[in-house]
Amino acid sequence: MSTLALLFLIAGLGLIAWLSARVRAVSFRRDSSARFSSLPSHHGTYVALWTLLPAALFIAVWSSVSPALVTDTVLTSPAAAQLPPPGFERAAVLSEARNIANGRTFGSFNPIAQQLAPAYGAAQSRYDWIGTAAALLLAFAAGAWAYLRIKPDFRARTRVERVVMLLLLGASLIAILTTVGIVASLLFESWRFFQIVPIGDFLFGTHWSPQVIPANDPGSALGAVPLFWGTFFIGAVIAMIVAIPFGLMSAIYLTQYAAPRVRRWMKPILEMLAGVPTVVYGYFAALTVAPAVRDLAVSLGVTWASSESALAAGLVMGVMIIPFVSSMADDSIAAVPSSMRDGSLAMGATPSETIRKVLLPAALPGVVGGVLLAISRAIGETMIVVMAASGVATLSLNPFASATTVTKQIVDLLTGEAEFDSAKTLAAFALGLTLFVVTLLLNIIALTVVKRYREAYE
Repeated sequence: MSTLALLFLIAGLGLIAWLSARVRAVSFRRDSSARFSSLPSHHGTYVALWTLLPAALFIAVWSSVSPALVTDTVLTSPAAAQLPPPGFERAAVLSEARNIANGRTFGSFNPIAQQLAPAYGAAQSRYDWIGTAAALLLAFAAGAWAYLRIKPDFRARTRVERVVMLLLLGASLIAILTTVGIVASLLFESWRFFQIVPIGDFLFGTHWSPQVIPANDPGSALGAVPLFWGTFFIGAVIAMIVAIPFGLMSAIYLTQYAAPRVRRWMKPILEMLAGVPTVVYGYFAALTVAPAVRDLAVSLGVTWASSESALAAGLVMGVMIIPFVSSMADDSIAAVPSSMRDGSLAMGATPSETIRKVLLPAALPGVVGGVLLAISRAIGETMIVVMAASGVATLSLNPFASATTVTKQIVDLLTGEAEFDSAKTLAAFALGLTLFVVTLLLNIIALTVVKRYREAYE
């Protein structure tokens, strides 16, 4: 029986267990006026959990153990004597035999795989039935044990709540452990890279050319300063020149000038920009903005202008970031106590003077926090840069010149057929670690600023 069918069968047993336990709990209440600590549904859930969880845990463990047991059984068959020594070729033959036995392929490149397929099928069938019988027996035994514990004074609610709490704790630990695993992977691979390339050459080198890496001095071709500059120039300069003024002005209009009816439909429309997939922005940048920027550069006398420039990527990235800045500024301005605004107006200040001299200074910590969060979002953007900027690493202040970013180079380094333990491939992890540290610091600074703002007005 397949794992999916077995899970459906276990779920059906769990439903039967829930109904049976609930009926039994209801029968206790029928002729009694005593107060019960648990509802019938709690008793049903308790028995259903005991029916489902041990069996599901066993299936998870068995699914990871049974392939090795099947392979060990196949290796004891007479046909396995023809297998090559342990290694890649032996693993390929066994994989081919397994695919034939499972019906995933109809032919074989190696005759030995065809001979091993019947043994694979027999072993797989035997261990599937063993796993199915064990899982059903475990579900039935655990469910029966829990069912027999159902009594009028049994506190099923407390035990169910404990199980739910453990499940919630497990879900939280999975998220935390996943994050720890990602960071540990970055640190390990980056450590391997820095054993090949000195960290000083990587962080302060001004030449980036991973296509040709000298064997005697790999650090001379892997200086990441042009990438850091391109990331900063596109994400933190050009994009913010677009996002900050437009986002701030839209927030001021929505909070101070817009009628409630206008605000009700304009704010959701503005925030819809944050939900647009980045690949759509990439198409817009590559097909519309980049050619327009090139035509502008040509009209200004820049004859070498191309459709891949820092300005094209930065402009579209700035449009994408506008909702982040606008939303944070809107919340910050709206959080300023109305007494400050009313007091300024009562002193004879005009609305514009009140905004410039009272509301914006009071909301500045929140606005700065929003801008820092927007910058951390912009420097991690990949799709727009891939589709609108080039892959040429340069140190230039010319917005019409080619530029690239850290994320674009990570994509380039991890695609293709390069060896995974080469300096070229490992450089992607060093770039990722650097980008992770930078965005982490920006988020910490932004959250610190926002926290300070909240403390001032709560």
